[in-house]
Amino acid sequence: MSRRTFTVPCTIRIRHTFESLEAHVELDGGIEPGIGDRVIVHGAPVSVPFGQGLTLRREATVTRANFIERAFTRLHAMFLLTELYEVSFSDGRV
Repeated sequence: MSRRTFTVPCTIRIRHTFESLEAHVELDGGIEPGIGDRVIVHGAPVSVPFGQGLTLRREATVTRANFIERAFTRLHAMFLLTELYEVSFSDGRV
């Protein structure tokens, strides 16, 4: 039931343009975060000026979720998904 924590190098790609504002983190070694896992990227905050992009190398700490955390995350996600069903684009008239 304990969590496993490890540190791994990563690549961060940030883009701030008219078309998109995005940030992606790729963990080295083909490590994929699973459901309920936590990834914390270390280092100073980054600011990218409008119209530019940036690629950085940093360290990240990955904390793997245990069985109970994974199950809770899946259950919680299903309830969050059902909130989308409550949205209606009608004017209320039947």
